Amino acid sequence: MTVAVVKYNAGNLCSVDYALKRLNVNAVITDDAEMLQRAGKVIFPGVGEAKNTMEYLRQHRLDQVIKDLKQPVLGICLGMQLMCRHSEEGDVDCLGIFDLPVLKFQPQKHEDKVPHTGWNMLAQLKGDLYKNVPEESFAYYVHSYYVPVNNFTTAQTDYIQLFSASIQKDNFYAAQFHPEKSGAAGEKILHNFLQLK
Repeated sequence: MTVAVVKYNAGNLCSVDYALKRLNVNAVITDDAEMLQRAGKVIFPGVGEAKNTMEYLRQHRLDQVIKDLKQPVLGICLGMQLMCRHSEEGDVDCLGIFDLPVLKFQPQKHEDKVPHTGWNMLAQLKGDLYKNVPEESFAYYVHSYYVPVNNFTTAQTDYIQLFSASIQKDNFYAAQFHPEKSGAAGEKILHNFLQLK
C-alpha cells in the first residue's frame, strides 16, 4: 500500500514522514495528482496560513484533486482547517469537504494564550481512529484557529472553550492536533488510520 503525503507550501512534512517511518511506512511526498489518486492512503498535513495555502492549492489544481479523493484521507492541523468551508484566517473559502467554519480563538481570561500550544486532553472519542486509544489521552497542539463542536466531531478538547479535536465524514478524517508529535496515543491514531479500509 502506498501512503502519499500532500506536498505544498506548508511546514511539518518531515515530522509526519518521520512518524510514518517509525511505523515502518515509507511515504511518498508528492504534489502529483495521479500519484495522490493512486495512493492507498493520503495524509494532508500542514503548518502555515490558510489564505496563502489555499491560493497555492488552487494554482496547482490540488484543491479539486483532494476533494475528489476516494481513499482514506487524513488532514492534520491546517490540513483539517482547509477541509472546512471557510476560515477566519485570511477570510478565505476553503475546500468545503466539511460544511463548517474555522474560527479564531478569543481569549476569555489572562491565562488564555493564543496560539494554543502544548498538550491537552482528548475526550468523547468516537470512530475508527480511536480504536484502543484511551479516553483522556493527551495530544499536542499548535493553533490559533479552531472548528466548533458539530455533528462530524469525533473527539473534543477544552481550551478556552470546547472545540473539535477531530472530525470525520465518509473517507475524510481530520485532526486539529498533531498525531505525529503526540507520543504513544498519536502513534496509535496514525496506526489506526493506516489500517482503514
